[in-house]
Amino acid sequence: MESWVKESGAVGLDDLEVADFQVTGRGVRSLQYSKEGERLLTIPSGILWTVEHAYADPLLGPALRSVQPPLTVDDTLATYILFVRSRKSGYNGLRSHVTAFPTSYSSSIYFTENELEVCAGTSLYTITDQLKRQIEEDYAGLVARIFGQYQDLFPFDKFTIEDYKWALSTVWSRGMDFVLPDETSIRLLAPFADMLNHSSEVKQCHVYDASSGNLSVLAGKDYKAGDQVFINYGPLPNNRLLRLYGFVLSSNPNDSYDLVLSTHPVAPFWEQKQKLWISAGLKSTCTISLTLTDPLPKNVLRYLRIQRLDESDLSVMEVNATDGIINESNEVEVLQFLVDSFCGLLENFGTQLEMLEEQLAASVHPPGGREGTHGPRRMSAWANSGC
Repeated sequence: MESWVKESGAVGLDDLEVADFQVTGRGVRSLQYSKEGERLLTIPSGILWTVEHAYADPLLGPALRSVQPPLTVDDTLATYILFVRSRKSGYNGLRSHVTAFPTSYSSSIYFTENELEVCAGTSLYTITDQLKRQIEEDYAGLVARIFGQYQDLFPFDKFTIEDYKWALSTVWSRGMDFVLPDETSIRLLAPFADMLNHSSEVKQCHVYDASSGNLSVLAGKDYKAGDQVFINYGPLPNNRLLRLYGFVLSSNPNDSYDLVLSTHPVAPFWEQKQKLWISAGLKSTCTISLTLTDPLPKNVLRYLRIQRLDESDLSVMEVNATDGIINESNEVEVLQFLVDSFCGLLENFGTQLEMLEEQLAASVHPPGGREGTHGPRRMSAWANSGC
């Protein structure tokens, strides 16, 4: 793959190499000193995996354009990857990149029922369960809308649901997202650059040039020869890292719990409360992240104070009043709801933390890299993904 990438016009590969590291597994090593901010790598537009390139393909493009409404970005890229992998000839460069992809992943959609049960009570458990069902529905839609319509391009033995799951995992774990100057967005996969592992200790340092279409990686910190080069995937909590990438970070500074607050439209005074939520910048169903630095955001209290308003309170209510205590009985209801909710969440955990720690102490699990788990072993990943 590296030869093809270099021949295609990539810059920087002479000073970088793919290597295996003890903790993270496969990654990219610097062969020289680099100062923070220096350009390390540029991947030219022509070899990036993008929706535009999928539609421009002379074989795949007409099939994609025939589907209305169009496939999602992720489904388009997943189909593109599987299409290239299935070709017996041609696409040599792209196929060399596909062969460098992991053959399996350790993200949460691959957990067995027993493994996922360890996460019971967490948002990861709920979202993973929903995601598995969504994948089945989306795959059935792809079979009906495109795979079954063009069986010469999409032979069923190479486009199974397991193949689709693998391709989606490839897109999720190796894709890069950018917002363009016109406020549209692009998701892409960049050969060789997708070997770079994540560290929250480096600055976000991969950039997309909308004018040239090239992808560049800058040094997120100073590197000396022999150091592993990292990029920063963004301020992601452990539940998202585990769901999309198959790893977690110990003491993740961006860890959070997604608290979902919802009120049914048949609840008393719902329309009046809905107006107050909107005026406060909220919705009747809100997902609010509880973080280590802000464990009880003001929006949680704002939402619940409005939700707990009675008829007499509503008649004199002003939106900015929700920034502080409305009255004693309202605040008691809000705080009691929070106590009951958090106690219920803790009781729903399938395995207590003390038992997980005992299992960690007694068990040995093979380490992995971006292709498997990154850093902590999978059992450790479960113990840290309870957010």
